[in-house]
Amino acid sequence: MKDFIRIMKALSDPNRVKILKMLQHRVMCVCEIKEALGLAQPTVSRHLKVLENASLVGYKKDGLWANYHLTGGDNSPYAANLLGNLRHWLQDDPEIEELIERLPTIYREEVCKR
Repeated sequence: MKDFIRIMKALSDPNRVKILKMLQHRVMCVCEIKEALGLAQPTVSRHLKVLENASLVGYKKDGLWANYHLTGGDNSPYAANLLGNLRHWLQDDPEIEELIERLPTIYREEVCKR
């Protein structure tokens, strides 16, 4: 039950849901997520840590970059099921639509050097 509760708590914040929806479209670094959501870097890092602890996201280091991605939910059947369903949820939400439309204009090379 602890695994289930951890995942549900991870999804209780709108910004964490937005992060998952963005990661459905592409791998992103903290700076890109920060730019997309208009949040401070430490706040984004905390959200990512919660999502990582819930087995919903992972990351791979590439030099200076930490590239965040959705997991396959391999460590948790709850995470796997939820990530699969989330692909179909909130597609017509105006906030999510606007966020996804902005993604192609956010480049790490530009936002990370600020």
